[in-house]
Amino acid sequence: MMNTKHKAKSPKYILLVVVMMLLVSGSLKLGSVGIAVASSPPESSKDKIGEISGCATDAETEKLLEMLKTRAKELSLQEAEQAERRAALEKSEADILLNLERLEAAEAKLAETIHNVSGASEKDLMRLTEVYESMKAKDSAPLFEKMSAEFAAGFLAKMSPTSAAGIMAGLSSEKAYAVSVILAGRNANAPKR
Repeated sequence: MMNTKHKAKSPKYILLVVVMMLLVSGSLKLGSVGIAVASSPPESSKDKIGEISGCATDAETEKLLEMLKTRAKELSLQEAEQAERRAALEKSEADILLNLERLEAAEAKLAETIHNVSGASEKDLMRLTEVYESMKAKDSAPLFEKMSAEFAAGFLAKMSPTSAAGIMAGLSSEKAYAVSVILAGRNANAPKR
């Protein structure tokens, strides 16, 4: 919304000034016609005086005034339509700002929820890692054999080297190789100094 220090003059005011100027001009011309009639010879007719002075007739003045009134009404209607549009735009802008605030609040709440869930998931994984670590290697190796290599590598990376070695020793050679490749390549794409 744009605020202006100086408000533009309304079309009604401008039309009023124009009408006043026309009336003053007309009265001056009528005054000069009166002088011309008084000083002209008696055989001059009113029609000739009107033609010579270029003065508008009453019918022309009425027609001009009617046109000005019509134009003033049109301008008033346009002004009202513009005011309605401006109000609608201001309402739309307010609605958009409100929706943006709501969206930002929902986004912040979602980020907090994701953070809490991630923290809880990480705690659950650590607890499960501790469970596998506390088991005997011969008992946990069959479980790791059934896991996908990526999943098993995730747990083994969090375990102490001694516990991880015992479990790897109990895996089949194919599974142990797949887990080793994943563990070795986990940080291969990490940026180097």
